[in-house]
Amino acid sequence: MSSETLNADEMIAQSLSRGAAGVALLHIERALSGTEDWQNVHAHLRQATSGRIVAAEHAGLYYGAPALAFVLHAASGDGKRRYRSTAARLDGFVLRIACLRLAAATARMDRGEPATFQEYDLFSGLIGIAALLLRRMPESDVLARVLQHLVRLTHSRVEDGMELPGWWVPHDPDPILPTPDGHANLGMAHGAAGLLAVLSLAARHGCVVRGQREAIGFLLSWFSRWRQISADGPWWPQWLTREDLRCGQVTQPGPGRPSWCYGAPGITRALQLAAIALGDRARHRAVEKDLAACLNAGQLRQLSDVGLCHGLAGVYQTAYRASQDALSGEIAARLPELASLLIEQAASSCGAGAGLLTGEAGVRLAMAATHTPPRSGWDSCLLIT
Repeated sequence: MSSETLNADEMIAQSLSRGAAGVALLHIERALSGTEDWQNVHAHLRQATSGRIVAAEHAGLYYGAPALAFVLHAASGDGKRRYRSTAARLDGFVLRIACLRLAAATARMDRGEPATFQEYDLFSGLIGIAALLLRRMPESDVLARVLQHLVRLTHSRVEDGMELPGWWVPHDPDPILPTPDGHANLGMAHGAAGLLAVLSLAARHGCVVRGQREAIGFLLSWFSRWRQISADGPWWPQWLTREDLRCGQVTQPGPGRPSWCYGAPGITRALQLAAIALGDRARHRAVEKDLAACLNAGQLRQLSDVGLCHGLAGVYQTAYRASQDALSGEIAARLPELASLLIEQAASSCGAGAGLLTGEAGVRLAMAATHTPPRSGWDSCLLIT
């Protein structure tokens, strides 16, 4: 393990998003299904771990020791404890990273400062750490402490006389999409949907701390407040600015792309998980109608690529997981058409590079799910299961 400066190859290798760590998930899934030899998996894991592994405070689910811990856990999807000693060592680093993160986040809150993506989001923050601990160490008191912090993150804070959501950040969501006065993100990757999904998944698995169910209820109401209607189905803004909050109306002119990371599919899956966690069957049915409605040609036409994060593979995988929990067959009825479209688009473009989130590995994993349920649980890194 290392906290020293890494070169570019070492950094990319241990990236779940772009590097060999994420690509290894594809080969693990194939090995678990019996279509590939485990020696090939070993080769990809060696590539992912060939350099110095980052176990510093900035490591998260998609980078460094936590990312590799997630991958090694996936290799045990058939119940066999592969890579046991290495996985156990990584678990120790994950717990240490989580504690460092919690200390820094608590101190930030106590100072009255706003949050950042780096603190809380799925890719690099405490939401991702919670997702990993939920899979690997669900009875850990560290997971309970992380959940308590995430509950606290749903509490409003006042800044310059204005009430802001607890996950409000002062920085831009993207360098090319500035929000000069900050924003409240609604997406699965960086915002409230990710927060809702991980709290709901934890509750569903019996990991509940004080205030968690109330936090889930608050976020459900919050998403209901900002739900929008269009001819192509319901949608939510990607983020809210101070002006949106002040006026009570969104400035985004219409639905964005229906992606896993920011769009209606990811948000409605989070809402479905929340309804299941609270045992709210009426809301469960309603959000499933919303999810099915957003899987129409008008919205899907806005997708610009085939990958997991922004594209059709992520939409398919999200809808597939939602269909498994559905009370009706509306979502499942749309899966064959989505699968055909995914296979057709993948034939001409498998995404950018070989990686998981935007590249070929993620597309191939979603395509495999059109035939067989995932055995490795690889898509739990998307917070959809």
